[in-house]
Amino acid sequence: MPTALDRSRVLLTTAWVGSSWTIAYLVAPTLFASLPDQIMAGTIAGRLFLLESWLSVFCGIVIMALVYYRHKQLSWLVAGMVVCTVLGYFVLHPFMAELRATGLTTADTKWKFGMLHTLSSGFYLIQSVLGAMLVLNGPVHLDAEQSRAADH
Repeated sequence: MPTALDRSRVLLTTAWVGSSWTIAYLVAPTLFASLPDQIMAGTIAGRLFLLESWLSVFCGIVIMALVYYRHKQLSWLVAGMVVCTVLGYFVLHPFMAELRATGLTTADTKWKFGMLHTLSSGFYLIQSVLGAMLVLNGPVHLDAEQSRAADH
């Protein structure tokens, strides 16, 4: 039978991955499609991604603490997701913000910004796939534990 910690892990994982997907694949595109001012849309999306990044680090640490000893394979997924967050947001974003502050007026700065944005988006996509694997594997591991417990 799943413990309270197992249930907490599944709930926290679902909230983390769900919020990540919602912001990246629903909210941000909607902002850019709906707001007439692309700078405002980018500012709001950037703020949401900042909050999501801190949420990712927090959830990653807590989930890692919950899974490390009992579910080593899940801990690799969690670690991968946190690494993607750190690289995509905390490493690349400051460079993107610096370029954005210049006004993106030259072809060179636009190209650099586009390249960094593409890399950041790639890390986010990898994080999304790892998140899907984590969500799908979480209940499977709980079911396997229930089966093993019933056998004993």
